[in-house]
Amino acid sequence: MSLQVRQRVSLKAYNSFAVEASARLFAEAHDDDQVRQALAYAAGQGLPVLLLGGGSNLLLTADVEALVLRMASRGIRVIQDDGERVLIEAEAGEPWHPFVQWTLQRGLVGLENLSLIPGTVGAAPMQNIGAYGVELKDVFAGLTALDRRSGELREFTLADCGFAYRDSLFKREAGRWVILRVRFALSRTAPLHLDYGPVRQRLAEQGIDAPTAADVGRAICAIRSEKLPDPALLGNAGSFFKNPLVSAELAQRLRAAHADLVAYPQADGLVKLAAGWLIERAGWKGFREGDAGVHRLQALVLVNYGQASGQQLLALAQRIQADIAQRFAVALEIEPNVL
Repeated sequence: MSLQVRQRVSLKAYNSFAVEASARLFAEAHDDDQVRQALAYAAGQGLPVLLLGGGSNLLLTADVEALVLRMASRGIRVIQDDGERVLIEAEAGEPWHPFVQWTLQRGLVGLENLSLIPGTVGAAPMQNIGAYGVELKDVFAGLTALDRRSGELREFTLADCGFAYRDSLFKREAGRWVILRVRFALSRTAPLHLDYGPVRQRLAEQGIDAPTAADVGRAICAIRSEKLPDPALLGNAGSFFKNPLVSAELAQRLRAAHADLVAYPQADGLVKLAAGWLIERAGWKGFREGDAGVHRLQALVLVNYGQASGQQLLALAQRIQADIAQRFAVALEIEPNVL
């Protein structure tokens, strides 16, 4: 199939903040050949290529002078099944949550804690998505990517990907790799992760004392729906700031001043603080200026109430960063990619 390239396309429907911006050129790639065609076409036009998945980890602050390539490949395959361990491969354009639901409907354990995360399969390894005590790396079994420098395909193992908290080789080498397919090692009998956040409590409230992976997925969907706004109704990109890692000494000083500080000691001696707690304690929860604001129920989420520009949302984020640095001596890092 020949690649269809359009000019000056609005990206409002392709980013979950629903920010108005346009792409100089826009195309959708449904297979590997169309990815290669897009890269060649952009090179011929002297333009960079911006890869787009679900647009759920993106803040656009200006029109994009590039060929915006939306990954639209679809397909899910069972590669291996020994009765216990099941190896699944999904195309990069598969929407993430429906893919998780596909695995749960087949009784597979592993992705349930990552339910209802927006985005696509191909974007998930970029920032090693995680929620409720599970990260993508915990079930990762490999991926296929195209090297934009050489034009060759490369297979990545877990060790190759350099996964860290909301980070990966693909994020650090932004612009080099096009993730085409991702593989996951799932199970039929692995233990469930129930002890992070209110998951176990929610299951108990529902009278479920022997939960399945599907039960956990439904509980997490309910919890996330209560805590996080639906991007289809209120523009947002989920958690806007990473939970900061600080020294044990700083965490101790903060706890001395704030007994209810939310903090999680890490194996390397650092302490992870809850960015949402810091922002809420600083008084930003529910703040609104024009159509840019902080969600009234979740201080970690910046929202577009309708017509906010990317510049307005970024300016609000920078004000929050400066305030948290001044109050707590903690640097907050923005999680979405800012363009």
